[in-house]
Amino acid sequence: MDRVSNTWPMPTPPGWFPDPHGGVALRYWDGVRWTDRTAMPVGVAPQPREPFRTIPHQAAVIMLAATAVSLIADKYIVNFLVRYRWPIAAYVVIAAIVGYLPLVLTSRALLNRFGSDNVRDDIGLRFRTVDLGWGPVTWMASLGAQIVVAVIILTLKIPLVSNTEGVSKLSGNRTYIIAFAVLAVLVAPIVEEIVFRGVILHALCSRLPPWLAIGLQGVLFGAAHIDPVRGVGNIGLVMVLAAVGIVLGGAAYLTRRLAPTMIAHALINTLAVVLTLTR
Repeated sequence: MDRVSNTWPMPTPPGWFPDPHGGVALRYWDGVRWTDRTAMPVGVAPQPREPFRTIPHQAAVIMLAATAVSLIADKYIVNFLVRYRWPIAAYVVIAAIVGYLPLVLTSRALLNRFGSDNVRDDIGLRFRTVDLGWGPVTWMASLGAQIVVAVIILTLKIPLVSNTEGVSKLSGNRTYIIAFAVLAVLVAPIVEEIVFRGVILHALCSRLPPWLAIGLQGVLFGAAHIDPVRGVGNIGLVMVLAAVGIVLGGAAYLTRRLAPTMIAHALINTLAVVLTLTR
């Protein structure tokens, strides 16, 4: 409750008055203090919600193709360079460049081709102070989704192999850990959110209902983490990450911004890194 005693003479009978904090809405004064009850004056329509912008669905097709190519190229290039026995951190950097740089360039090219003059508005690449709160809320929702899916996986005994398998074995290599942490906590959340909750989601929404577009991009997000080395263990991993992707997609759609999902994604990866390194 906000107490603004110097705004109205005391005592003041209860009633609706112009909001002392500004704006066109009225706020209710209960005779002692301002309450949280607000209302629009008669004849004044509330401001319409910002529309969810879309881009042509071709952008999603091209973005998915670029993602598949970058993932395959990343794996083969790194495997080829392993023979030189460079420091492990060098391979992490190479993997980041080969895997993510093409996606950033493709996203930019697609938005220039199919978007408007304002790329940030096209996919909600904006930040507001309130996102510092929405980010953790989104992270908690995704954590809840992971727990639900994990229970299903354990109940049905579905194979699951983590995508951080083997990282803890290299925890003694400080340079590798720093490179891995930067990639997982800073780079991946930004690039992957631009790709999936940015370009792909906004493109799918041009042809599909929001609920279906959110679900589909979540499944595609999970599928993007498939690695043939894990075999059937990919099934459980895709289920977990698809659930996360759906929650992040829902948050991006509701807030119309990527900042909350980037923050949530960073928190998800931070927790995974900490749990992995501490075994």
